[in-house]
Amino acid sequence: MNRIIVAPSILSADFASLKDDIEKVEKAGADWLHIDVMDGHFVPNLTIGAMVVKSLRKYTKMFFDTHLMISDPKKYWKDFQKAGANLITIHKESNDISKAFIQEIKASGVKAGISIKPQTPISQILNLLPILDLVLIMTVEPGFGGQPFMEDMLEKIKELNSIINKNKYNCIIEVDGGINAQTAPKCVQAGATALVSGNYIFSSQNIPEAIQSLKNF
Repeated sequence: MNRIIVAPSILSADFASLKDDIEKVEKAGADWLHIDVMDGHFVPNLTIGAMVVKSLRKYTKMFFDTHLMISDPKKYWKDFQKAGANLITIHKESNDISKAFIQEIKASGVKAGISIKPQTPISQILNLLPILDLVLIMTVEPGFGGQPFMEDMLEKIKELNSIINKNKYNCIIEVDGGINAQTAPKCVQAGATALVSGNYIFSSQNIPEAIQSLKNF
């Protein structure tokens, strides 16, 4: 089995003490830091911008897994790349997502990912898979943390995993939404190797234990 990547989502962290919360998860063994960027238009919530990412970059060397839930990623993605993002994931449902756009992101020196909402079929991203570093399958409707895991997304994970393996694509599957010690094993068994978890980790009384519970089944 591939190594499981755990990416705590700062959407569930204490925004008044982000530096301290990031330090906690880093020391606790987290692999990546998942940064949710929402514009209040593409999804019904508003979070942080590139200036915050730039500020956080000064305090940690963690891998910044930057998820742009915004309507116009072409306009803003470079701001996040310059701010210190290591991976930029954009939504297929955003405006005009093409191979050329993905290649432009990769040419800047960062990894590129595509995310799809629960109602978006895998068929809509098949042409992009050969050049993607990651596909993020949303296991809740994007916008707010703390939502329950959507069990029917497991079949989508399995479908994508089968396509990736059959074609030997160098692309990992990440899942985000309702991920905890009960749902994580199901996602890993279906083919996911990167787990985004916010509320489960940051609300835990024992963060190292919570993170390890996502890695060890």
